[in-house]
Amino acid sequence: MAYFSIVLSQIIGFVIYILIGIAAVRTHVLTSRSLGVFSQFITKVTMPILLFVMTLNGATRQQFISALPVLAVSVLLYFLLYLLCRLLARLFGLKGNENHVYRACAMFGNIGFMGIPIIAAIFPKQGMLYIALFTVVDQLLLWTLGVNLTAPVDKENAMSPASRLRKMVNPATIAIVLAVIGLFIGLHLPEPINAALTKAGLLTPPMALIYLGGLFCYIDIPQYIRKKEIYGTVAVKMCLFPLVFYEICQFLQVPHDITLTMSILTTLPSMAVIVMLAQNQRSAGNYAAGMLLVTTLCSIVTIPLVCLGLG
Repeated sequence: MAYFSIVLSQIIGFVIYILIGIAAVRTHVLTSRSLGVFSQFITKVTMPILLFVMTLNGATRQQFISALPVLAVSVLLYFLLYLLCRLLARLFGLKGNENHVYRACAMFGNIGFMGIPIIAAIFPKQGMLYIALFTVVDQLLLWTLGVNLTAPVDKENAMSPASRLRKMVNPATIAIVLAVIGLFIGLHLPEPINAALTKAGLLTPPMALIYLGGLFCYIDIPQYIRKKEIYGTVAVKMCLFPLVFYEICQFLQVPHDITLTMSILTTLPSMAVIVMLAQNQRSAGNYAAGMLLVTTLCSIVTIPLVCLGLG
């Protein structure tokens, strides 16, 4: 029940930020062009700052070493998600680009925009350390498997391995590496610098959700609100799978905090970056945007309910 109340308060905040984004577009304060700038600022500036500061401040070197099982659990999680999403795409009879983009949207959750504030609220001390370790696996798969799935089916291997490796070297991964180095050498930022960077990083969740709210104004809602496969993702991947994965982790005797963190991360809606990848590669970008919309709206209800089930 404690987790439920924490998550519910976060979700209420998410809804308010999304509504602000919608209002900003409707009143012409934000446009599709300015939303693109918004997205770049979040992913390349504020989110890396948040990852760096909260990882550096959130653990000691010994705590980092003790949290390394997160990497193994993350690999297991994505292996099971890959099989599940492939099965769901087949069950719903999806073909071509929509098949691949559906699998990418179902597999990769919105960690940066929604996962970080939820986990940081539940585990203020070590939550960001878990996120940082999870992000290592997440980014590795995003820029390999994710790029493949969001490319047109006849151009899956259009991006060279070297290009994918370069994509993995991005502001978020650089921030995590620097934070881990800082942990091991015992780095402590001067308080004025730490306070300023922390405040800058904390801009990420509200700005990210304002961006999503604005983005939703440019999506053809009626076209995607009726697609049954998206609700299949909500029911199976976002509701049932977290409960099953929680039991698997308990059976494997994974520490409870890690078990709960990983299970909650699987409740998240589709990742916004998948939309950008699909649109940039001229695959089913509109389909990805529609799936982002529907899963995000459904998550407002499903995330608190699943957290209630997780206890």
